[in-house]
Amino acid sequence: MSQPDAPKIEFPCANYPVKVVGVAFDGYEEAIVEVVRVHAPDCDMARIRVQESSNGRFRSITLYITATGVEQLTSIHRDLTAHPQVRMVI
Repeated sequence: MSQPDAPKIEFPCANYPVKVVGVAFDGYEEAIVEVVRVHAPDCDMARIRVQESSNGRFRSITLYITATGVEQLTSIHRDLTAHPQVRMVI
């Protein structure tokens, strides 16, 4: 059985969510936003959502950007996963 094709994204894509899960530390949100804003300066700061894990060890942050292309999304993913505290980028 073949897998279905991933949904196609039409660029520019407004309200594209970027979710980052990492080890909670002071300044986590600022560090993540700094990385994302290099590639997506129009990141909607009013819509950032932060959630702590039940034990407080991990924190997820969801940001919304206007995705302009595959290269931009690849660069965001690469730079976020290079951060030593980041565990997953969705």
